[in-house]
Amino acid sequence: MNARALPLVSIGVVGLLAWAWFVQIGRTMSMHAAMPGMQMGFGMLATMWAAMMAAMMVPAAAPSYLLHARMAKRPLASWAYFAGYLAAWAAAGVAYAAAHWGLQRAGLITPDMRLASSPLAGALLVAAGAWQWSPLKASCVARCRSPLGFMMNEWRDGLAGAFAMGLRYAAWCVGCCGMLMLVLFVAGAMSFAWALAISAYVLVERLLPLGRAFDRATGVVLIAWGAWLIAVA
Repeated sequence: MNARALPLVSIGVVGLLAWAWFVQIGRTMSMHAAMPGMQMGFGMLATMWAAMMAAMMVPAAAPSYLLHARMAKRPLASWAYFAGYLAAWAAAGVAYAAAHWGLQRAGLITPDMRLASSPLAGALLVAAGAWQWSPLKASCVARCRSPLGFMMNEWRDGLAGAFAMGLRYAAWCVGCCGMLMLVLFVAGAMSFAWALAISAYVLVERLLPLGRAFDRATGVVLIAWGAWLIAVA
């Protein structure tokens, strides 16, 4: 296979597999959730959230992964970088699973995996919207939008170095987009449509020169949605 085509094929295959895995897990968990009194174990929730995070963030990984592939010129090193990136997001998924599990035990999660409390759902949306306006969000998104600068300043040789690079770059991306994932507690943790919408939003934020106005407009929408949920409660 052409060396230039290999990274594209790799990320395409991983992306399709990740989304297929997420959809399959979602179907399985939907059947479990439909059983009266059924609660998900932490292991099942961790698997679902990790799969969902990996699937959602594969498209956003493409620019930095393809850049790393061009600079490294070693497929194994670039795969290690990609693995590090996805590992960081899978870890973030496990953290969200822990929160989900705690909310479930407190009786705050409905069978379709939404928050049962409108005021709490509204508060999470307001927090996510406020984060869109924060200086730290601006710093994180600036780094995520500039993978070349990251590669130049943080380059590490070898497989272990490439894996560490993937972890470090993903850490900035978690800071950029992690709060946005709170929407899934409101819209439904198993919602394929919402997961796809957030994935598309993150990719647009990463690729297009829309600036802070785009982030802040999204923040306004989230705050308004959250305020409405609090008001109607």
